[in-house]
Amino acid sequence: MKFGYTIVYVPDVAASLTFFETAFGLQRRFLHESGMYGELETGATALAFAAHEMGELNYHGGHVAAHSSTQPLGFEVALVTDDVAHAHAHAVASGAVELAAPAQKPWGQVVSYVRTPDGILVELCTPITA
Repeated sequence: MKFGYTIVYVPDVAASLTFFETAFGLQRRFLHESGMYGELETGATALAFAAHEMGELNYHGGHVAAHSSTQPLGFEVALVTDDVAHAHAHAVASGAVELAAPAQKPWGQVVSYVRTPDGILVELCTPITA
């Protein structure tokens, strides 16, 4: 088994793709003509977005919509960069909400947290070194 991709359910797939392109410099891999599914180029795996309606088609019982939750959901998307301070400032200037400013962690990493307009918790971090 290997990790294939993460799909985040969002209100507007195209808007989420555009935000991640603008705020984090990621490139769009694909947006289905229906507008209900899209992916970003992120390396070995893809970060994907699907419309909330797609979730309703795929399984019954519903889900918690990140954009309508007052607190971030209990998972994050981590994006690795050599310049967390710059990436953090650019994300906030692009419309993300700052949750934690860049800080040096005891294990050597610099880490910050933002929340995207569609409610996704994003960790911006330097690579972990051995």
